[in-house]
Amino acid sequence: MSRPDLDELDHQLISILAQDARVSNRKIASDLGVNEGTVRGRIKRLQQDGLIAFTALTGLKLEKATNIAFVAVQADVSQARRIARDIAHIPLVKSVMIVLGPFNIMATCLYDDLDNLHAMASGQILQMPGVQHVETSLAVRTVKFSNRVVRITDAPMDGAI
Repeated sequence: MSRPDLDELDHQLISILAQDARVSNRKIASDLGVNEGTVRGRIKRLQQDGLIAFTALTGLKLEKATNIAFVAVQADVSQARRIARDIAHIPLVKSVMIVLGPFNIMATCLYDDLDNLHAMASGQILQMPGVQHVETSLAVRTVKFSNRVVRITDAPMDGAI
């Protein structure tokens, strides 16, 4: 994947939108010293290229479960993609990644109590064919979290794993 060819104006535009995505194109154009059509065109191109997207970010307070856990899964390499897709369908699971290291799948979960988390990790994931080992770690304090950079996809769960 090559880096997109963005100029200084693109970077300034992205920086403004990252601070407040609701700011008007007219205000952005005024701040950057360009016309509104330039801003509108660049935003459209950045969206079409999958470099920016607009969405509402929700806080953990809106979730039923607010505790964070990471579930590391050691799976048969030939079945890792299928297992990752299966894990992604579990309601407690919020993200799933195929990773390098002693484990080849990492899931991030939100849970309300340890019994639910244990049931999911041991009763669902560990029982999947091809799963060899599962380790769960609980987040006790978040020191830094940035939601500014995310993977922009056309449709979640589209089989892209």
